Amino acid sequence: MDNKKSIIHACTIDGSGKGDPLSGDVVSQTIKGDALAWVHLDVNGSETRTWLEKEVSYLDKIIIDALLAGETRPRIMEFEKGALLILRGVNLNDNSQPEDMVSIRLWIDQHRIISMQRRPLKATKDIQELLMEGRGPKDSGEFIAMLAARLFERMEPIFTELDENLDDVEERVMEDPDTKERQEITAIRKQAILFRRYIAPQRDVIAHLRTSEQPWLGSTHKRRLQESLDRVIRYVEDLDTIRERAQIVKDELSNALADKMNKNMYVLSVIAAIFLPLGFFTGLMGINIGGMPGVDDDNAFWIFSGLLVVIVALQVIIFKKLKWF
Repeated sequence: MDNKKSIIHACTIDGSGKGDPLSGDVVSQTIKGDALAWVHLDVNGSETRTWLEKEVSYLDKIIIDALLAGETRPRIMEFEKGALLILRGVNLNDNSQPEDMVSIRLWIDQHRIISMQRRPLKATKDIQELLMEGRGPKDSGEFIAMLAARLFERMEPIFTELDENLDDVEERVMEDPDTKERQEITAIRKQAILFRRYIAPQRDVIAHLRTSEQPWLGSTHKRRLQESLDRVIRYVEDLDTIRERAQIVKDELSNALADKMNKNMYVLSVIAAIFLPLGFFTGLMGINIGGMPGVDDDNAFWIFSGLLVVIVALQVIIFKKLKWF
């Protein structure tokens, strides 16, 4: 089997924070031993399922199917010797939308870490580089604590930008409401909904890990997970706030546009009311039958025009007294 089609990265974790790269048959030999090793696989690899079924045959078929699933949501399944974890990180790949979150699937126990990705994820790349520098995780518990921290750290700038975008739209709505803002508000609200779809269950995963009795999770690891849990809880609350604010801003925009429309309709109604009697008189005087006054008078046109001006002035006075404008 050509492991290059499946294995993205493999290394040992020696307990000091350093990882030694593995390749070829050494990966299979190491992953079956008692020394802690990490193998990072490509879900799209043609040999990935075969490798899993052969090299980690003790994994339940349910676990393998979950690791290779096409669509996943953050969750955790605990077993006697380890746990299946599925987490998500923001999509920071080129030409991608951050809310199209990237999944990381893991089987983790005392002696091995099997992780899977369908698309590149910067958090795993960070850990790989730290291990090469000798500053990486020292055990399985620290690995998952570090991974969670890296995933959530990269979310904060995205959520901050989302909140700032909503602030900008809200300011524009207050100053000069326009229909084009409605599309921006809808886009922001949609982003918040998509983020929350994966962040909320991820909060539950970290909370579960925080109270897990897995032997590879020590008190230090759980304290670090608590920090990640506090952060992700704040993210969920922020996303809820953004959704609610977006709806309020949208309602405010609708009200402002409705007021603007009503004002325009009011002005048109006043103009129509002013010209209604003028139209009546000009129509009446324009009929072409005998007996029309002023037909033979050269000043009749100017007298009639002056009369129309007086009528308009009287209408304006009456409208003001009635407080129509």
